[in-house]
Amino acid sequence: MVLTSATLLLAFVSLILRSVDHQVVTVGGSIAIDGPALFLQGALLLMSFIAILVMAERFGGVGGDAFTPMGASTPGSSQEVEAARAGYATSEVFPLTLLAVFGMMMFVAASDLITMFVALEVLSLPLYVMTGIARRRRLLSQEASLKYFLLGAFSSAFFLFGAALIYGFAGSVDLGVIAKVIAQGATPQDGLLVPGAVLLLIGLLFKVGAAPFHMWTPDAYQGAPTPVTGFMAACTKVAAFGAILRLTYVGLEGSRWDWRLGVAAIAILTMVVGAVLSVTQTDIKRLLAYSSIAHAGFILVGVLAFSREAVSGVMFYLVAYGFTTIAAFAIVAMVRQGASEAAQISQWAGLGRRHPVVAAVFGFLLLAFAGIPLTSGFAAKFAAFAPAIATGGTAGVIMVIVGVLASAVTAYVYVRLIVLMYFSAPADTGEDDEVVALMPSVSTTIAVTVGVLVTLVLGVWPTKVLEIAQSASQFLL
Repeated sequence: MVLTSATLLLAFVSLILRSVDHQVVTVGGSIAIDGPALFLQGALLLMSFIAILVMAERFGGVGGDAFTPMGASTPGSSQEVEAARAGYATSEVFPLTLLAVFGMMMFVAASDLITMFVALEVLSLPLYVMTGIARRRRLLSQEASLKYFLLGAFSSAFFLFGAALIYGFAGSVDLGVIAKVIAQGATPQDGLLVPGAVLLLIGLLFKVGAAPFHMWTPDAYQGAPTPVTGFMAACTKVAAFGAILRLTYVGLEGSRWDWRLGVAAIAILTMVVGAVLSVTQTDIKRLLAYSSIAHAGFILVGVLAFSREAVSGVMFYLVAYGFTTIAAFAIVAMVRQGASEAAQISQWAGLGRRHPVVAAVFGFLLLAFAGIPLTSGFAAKFAAFAPAIATGGTAGVIMVIVGVLASAVTAYVYVRLIVLMYFSAPADTGEDDEVVALMPSVSTTIAVTVGVLVTLVLGVWPTKVLEIAQSASQFLL
């Protein structure tokens, strides 16, 4: 854990000190080190560092047992020993995380379709394995991993087929060359452009959990170890949307009128599916999964505005959502009943009476997901929706209206959970089997604190990060 954390921090320092002033398209034109790539790579490194701190927790979902309720004395029991052993037994999660982060950093900087495909596989394969290593929910975890792997293979096939069609159209997989061929006008291979673009976008929309390509999301989020779910929900979304931005703004921007309305329809469907189905959920991780789907739709609204303000707004949204999500899943991992997580929403009843600090922190993060003012969620939604109204035309206005309505629905879901924690009596399960919030280690405390502070600061004073995102919103061709 220490080695992994140090690697991520050193990589971030190197990124700031060396790469910011050396923006260039390199490695034979396959990697673009530009503003969006550097901004998203920095965000990935910081989020991954916070996620690693949560994964290192001995009660974490990577296999350890719960052993120290808040307010209890340090037990020094066999459960603690078993938890420590479980943590050592699942230490493979750290190199797998580093491998996934490497793929994600390549993904947001890939300047040709082959590099983008390789990066997609490098980031995906470790996640398939990490999804299946939850020891307390072995069958559920392995089922989730298998579903994620099979559907991920289909998405990779769509992406690769689309890349082949685009190569047939442009005679190259380089995004800059593809953009030039599109700008030149009619060619004999024009019939390959739109099918190729659609297949490429399907492959990428799968990774962000956009409907109707979202089927894997609830199962993978529920079955994966909870700290892994937080890492996957935050960092994969950053990487996938970084690739979508580069593909649509650099390679396919000249043809956007051919496929933009179709992607707008997917954005609307994603927001509606995520919001409506979140109302019916009884499992806390599945609820957050459908919340993630709704947020993917909100971000797509910004992507389709096609302006520099839209790029900066999307990048700001990804940062705000990522830190909030990692902190939220860290809290979910802390709330336990017996030796397992309190997965059912009904188990959270009365948590505000027994553990008011934990409930207050989680409630604040839920309000951020809902987009309540003075949280990062409100600033992020404004940053993504404003460009859609300004430059998105009628389709942009319609998407924003649907986004606001979907936000109202999700706000009802989050407020209902807050009311449950504070105003509902806990179930009478006996003192030995009551729902408790565990005492987190220093690493988890740091992760949750950072997540909450970022959520608060970006809500109260988002200007600085917005300015950085705006200055980093120019792609290199």
